[in-house]
Amino acid sequence: METGGSDKLRLVLGVFDENLATIARELSLSAHVDGTAIRLEGDEADTGKAVIENLLSAIEAGEQIDRSNLSYCIELAREGRAEDIGEIMRGVVAITSRGKPVKCKTVGQKDYVSAIKGHTITFGVGPAGTGKTYLAVCLAVAAYKGKQVEKIILTRPAVEAGEKLGFLPGDLQSKVDPYLRPLYDALQEMFGLETYQKLMEKGAIEVAPLAYMRGRTLSGAFVILDEAQNATREQMKMFLTRLGEGSKMVVTGDLTQTDLPEGKSSGLRQAVHLLKGVDDIAFCELSDRDIVRHPLVTKIVRAYERDENRRKKGEKS
Repeated sequence: METGGSDKLRLVLGVFDENLATIARELSLSAHVDGTAIRLEGDEADTGKAVIENLLSAIEAGEQIDRSNLSYCIELAREGRAEDIGEIMRGVVAITSRGKPVKCKTVGQKDYVSAIKGHTITFGVGPAGTGKTYLAVCLAVAAYKGKQVEKIILTRPAVEAGEKLGFLPGDLQSKVDPYLRPLYDALQEMFGLETYQKLMEKGAIEVAPLAYMRGRTLSGAFVILDEAQNATREQMKMFLTRLGEGSKMVVTGDLTQTDLPEGKSSGLRQAVHLLKGVDDIAFCELSDRDIVRHPLVTKIVRAYERDENRRKKGEKS
């Protein structure tokens, strides 16, 4: 198949032809380069061709090809869904302060973003590295810049995960800041440090522990509850009933990483059970296929999931 020029061929092949070697290895193909064309031979040659065609689409959309999105493209092509990659690459979620476009990298992420845009409350549930929090922050910033909301509120339960808050130095704010650091980082990337600090000072951005939400009505705001698996049932009810006019809420969490004390059940788990089917509330379940960190993260998550499944089977028997 023709790649459309030497520059595109170079990007498709990757450094030392690593991309082509990966495609050939994963699909048990023999691959050859003939001028600016790539020749594939083997039972899954059509699948390999679909992968390369969609790599070309991604390159034309300005996307960088790495091991993570290449593996994902191969998986989709095997399922006959390779065309979904091109559709994902064309959509820009937001622009960072440095002018870099933020794009979805998986079908699950695209569905998640669409759900947030189309619903007042969205639950994003899935493992670490799937972009749940980052994409929600990007959409919050886009909504603020587009004057759809007047402020951004980000919150997390300040649950101790193996460390005691009381042993940390400083006042309450300095003690809970480590729990909120990922939210600060995402906001600073989107706004830039100077703009972020100004918005914090005038109250247009609020980052606070979940306990600070009690007794308030959150109107005209884009509100994100992160690490929601660590919210109790009472806290989750309290948070969801803060919703005011003109606001949008996103609740993110990973039900496999609950740090609640023994005997306390997760409010996120209960909310997923109770609120499915309620109008204007969306639920998006991201999986290890949506992990966009280092490819090893996917393997680590899958290994833990297999172990968890074995444990559950052992408890039942």
